[in-house]
Amino acid sequence: MAAEKQVMVIGADDSEESHYALEWTLDHFFKPLGGDTAPFKLIIVYAKPSVSAVVGFAGPGAAEVLPIVDSDLKKMAARVTEKAKEFCASKSVTDVVAEVVEGDARNVLCEAVERHHASILVVGSHGYGAIKRAVLGSVSDYCTHHAHCTVMIVKKPKIKH
Repeated sequence: MAAEKQVMVIGADDSEESHYALEWTLDHFFKPLGGDTAPFKLIIVYAKPSVSAVVGFAGPGAAEVLPIVDSDLKKMAARVTEKAKEFCASKSVTDVVAEVVEGDARNVLCEAVERHHASILVVGSHGYGAIKRAVLGSVSDYCTHHAHCTVMIVKKPKIKH
C-alpha cells in the first residue's frame, strides 16, 4: 500500500506576488518526473472577503449594493482559482484542489492547514514596509506565528535598475 502524500497548502490571491509564489513552488517542488510522482497533494486556498468587510456602510441603498458586491467577489474568487488551476495544469501538476473560503486570509489559511493536516504552507510576500504592514497586517507574519506547520514565504525578487 502506497503511503499517502503530504499536503501543501498555498495561499492565492489576485496579486503578482501570489502568482510568483505559485510558480516558484511548482518549479521547485513539482518538477516533472514522469507519472504521478509529485511529492505533495496541492491545496490552493483563496480567502474571499466577506461582503460586510468590503462594504463598510449599512445605510439606504445597501440592500441593492450588497448582492452586486457579493457577485463580484464570487467572480473574482472563481477567476483566481481557475487561473491557478490552469497554471498548475500547464506545469503538469494534476493533484490539485482549489478552495474558496470566506474570511480573513490569515485565519482562512491557518484553518486550511489544520483541516487538511498540511505539512507546509506557502504564502507570497507583498514586501510591505513596516508602516503599511502595521496598518494592513501581514498574512505571512501571522501565519508564521499561528500555523501548525512549516511556513514558506516566497518573495518575488526586486528588479535591479
